[in-house]
Amino acid sequence: MDTYESILLVKNEVFVFKIPPRTTNRGYRAADWNLAEPTWTGRLRIVSVGDACTLKLEDRNNGELFAKCPIEQYPGVALESVSDSSRYFVVRIQDENGRAAFIGLGFGDRSDSFDLNVALQDHFKRIKVCEEIAKEKNEPKQELDLKFKEGETIKINMKITKKDGSEGVANKQAAKPRPTISGVGGLLPPPPGSSSVKTIPAPPSQTSSPSHQSTNPNNWGEFTSANNTSQPGGNSNPNWVQF
Repeated sequence: MDTYESILLVKNEVFVFKIPPRTTNRGYRAADWNLAEPTWTGRLRIVSVGDACTLKLEDRNNGELFAKCPIEQYPGVALESVSDSSRYFVVRIQDENGRAAFIGLGFGDRSDSFDLNVALQDHFKRIKVCEEIAKEKNEPKQELDLKFKEGETIKINMKITKKDGSEGVANKQAAKPRPTISGVGGLLPPPPGSSSVKTIPAPPSQTSSPSHQSTNPNNWGEFTSANNTSQPGGNSNPNWVQF
């Protein structure tokens, strides 16, 4: 796979200082340097080829390399902040033979040093994310087993809409049937001891006597009159009860 050089940061003016050996473990201090007289002034570039990251100090006019600093991790020993300022760093430079030396590096503005921090943090964060993605491809995550185990059940409450539009719950018992009312046409049944059909007596005849009333059991007393008096002309017609 071909690799190409990616430029992470460019600052056209940086200052290099010669720093004294550190005699204590409290860290480097920029106040101990001769800040008024930098040893070298030039351009800074941070480039990456694949996962490798290098800080390069170059001439601003012709691009000639002054020194370079391979950065394997950040923060780390390759690039270390000083204890008394955010604009100055201690850089470990290396030559082609692997020999190393420490120099001071400074910016004229704090925003330039902030950009340096962000560029390096983003680079190593990207490497970490790529490593995690590659690890997941080689070792896929274990899939969750969502199958029911033997004898395992679940309970689900569901609302069921009936034909009449009312709602019921599926796991409840069926509603008890309502008692029906006996009777004709939906009327209430007669009270105990009363006849189911009430007989309406016919009005008494003014011209007939009790001896003239019919005793035929086939006559419907509740609908016909007991008046059997002959009408003029020899015809006898029953009178119907008027309701």
